[in-house]
Amino acid sequence: MTAATDRLLLRLEWRVLRRLDGRLQGAYRTARRGSGLDFAGLHPYLDGDDARHIDWNVTARLDELQVREFTEDRELISWLVLDRSASMALGVPGRGKHDVLAELALVLARLLGRNGNRVGAVLYDTGAVRIVRPGSGRGQALRIGQELGRTAPGAGAGATTDLAAMLEAVASLARRSLVLVVSDWVGTGDWERPLLRLTHRNEVVALRVADDADDTLPEVGLVVVEDAETGESVLVDSADPLFRARFAEGVDARDAALLAGMRRAGVPLHRVDTRTDLVEALLRIVATTQRSRA
Repeated sequence: MTAATDRLLLRLEWRVLRRLDGRLQGAYRTARRGSGLDFAGLHPYLDGDDARHIDWNVTARLDELQVREFTEDRELISWLVLDRSASMALGVPGRGKHDVLAELALVLARLLGRNGNRVGAVLYDTGAVRIVRPGSGRGQALRIGQELGRTAPGAGAGATTDLAAMLEAVASLARRSLVLVVSDWVGTGDWERPLLRLTHRNEVVALRVADDADDTLPEVGLVVVEDAETGESVLVDSADPLFRARFAEGVDARDAALLAGMRRAGVPLHRVDTRTDLVEALLRIVATTQRSRA
């Protein structure tokens, strides 16, 4: 474990985790049924059901054997999908998108790896996939942080991020899990289909890490604009009203398409800006999640 990762996690534990106080875990429940403590409902008696769970009061009213079922007690397994593509290097040094992603990864790993629950990570970098197998505790958060620090974001730059492939990478691993996808969602590929498949067996939450440079173009005359993913450059006049209008339209269309795709998949999308306080951003996400479950 690197000393830098340990220092960052210690700082986040004092600045963020103490204020969140475990609220991010919420009330995630498995869809499975078993013999835990939480009552889930009734069903007619079937051959092989445990007779000890027959509800005799309801049976007497319905004149049919009714068996109580319960939400099964079992550990929660979470997966962090961490986008390490070239566009994640955008932003102010020390507070770029990859810095925010690293902080989110450490905080989420620390929160979700408590109380015997386990959390794993899938690091995706333009086709290269690295996997940190699920584990628990502070040591697991450090392992994920260490893996993030092994290479700079976009080390495999040269091709646009295939968002579909990124989601497929975790779809082969996650079963009945909580999956948090942390990305700027800049890339190509038909990502809606793998996202839908991922939601069939898992609960999925999308965190979009964004920087002002993603959405705005400074008016500074002639500039060379470089695609953050492919490295392709083009000379443009940033003061040209027509170009600025087309740029704004492109940003709006990109955001609308992303939001529409998430809505079709039933996946909540939360924006985390590089200039936003991490505590406030996470508390807002928790509040939204709790309201959606109410």
